[in-house]
Amino acid sequence: MTVPVFLAEPDDLARPEFTFGGPEGRHAAAVRRLRAGERLDLTDGAGAVAECVVRDAGKDSLRVAVLRRYEVPPPSPRLVVVQGLPKGDRGELAVEMMTEAGVDVIVPWAAARCVTQWKGERAAKSLARWRSTAREAGKQSRRFRLPEVTEPAATPAVAALLSAAKLGVVLHEEAASPLSALDLPGDGDIVVVVGPEGGVSGEEIEAFREAGAVPALLGPTVLRTSTAGVAAAAVLQTRTGRW
Repeated sequence: MTVPVFLAEPDDLARPEFTFGGPEGRHAAAVRRLRAGERLDLTDGAGAVAECVVRDAGKDSLRVAVLRRYEVPPPSPRLVVVQGLPKGDRGELAVEMMTEAGVDVIVPWAAARCVTQWKGERAAKSLARWRSTAREAGKQSRRFRLPEVTEPAATPAVAALLSAAKLGVVLHEEAASPLSALDLPGDGDIVVVVGPEGGVSGEEIEAFREAGAVPALLGPTVLRTSTAGVAAAAVLQTRTGRW
């Protein structure tokens, strides 16, 4: 059976033995029902890992002993996906799949043709759902470096990201070059822009070109905005050797 992963405080990870409580410890004890002698891995979500064994199981916490500690280095190149805001719950689906595929940074993008708009209280709730989805998907997929889900970005901020990247890519169905044929950097950031259901506008494409981005074709079919990011990540993860 795959060893389950839970998030823990950095200070706890440094101790030889401690009580693992709080919401994560309660989930491990009451929902996963881990018992004495069983294994679990704890992480701070930023690369620190402690391989642990349960010494004693309480009602809503575990007493655990650390068997081994190690650090997962940051990946290189770093993969950043700018995700146009999808309709409904497809945003959480996109975040879940991109997290499982190893995307390092997810940037919610309020594109011109987005049907969904994040404003006021809705913006805070939507962002919280994306971050919660990334956290849970990261634990499920045994990621010890969780992806960063940034604050929502407008088009000028996305252009600035592309300008600072080692490689900036805009997925577009009318592009001449396939994503699989682009020259990829060995380090730095690869930033990929995924448009919303309505696509990337001409003005946005022009702004991104001026920022140094390259339009690229993902394949012969048109993917939904919620699946294009994970498909692009799979291509790039393979070609950079991260997979």
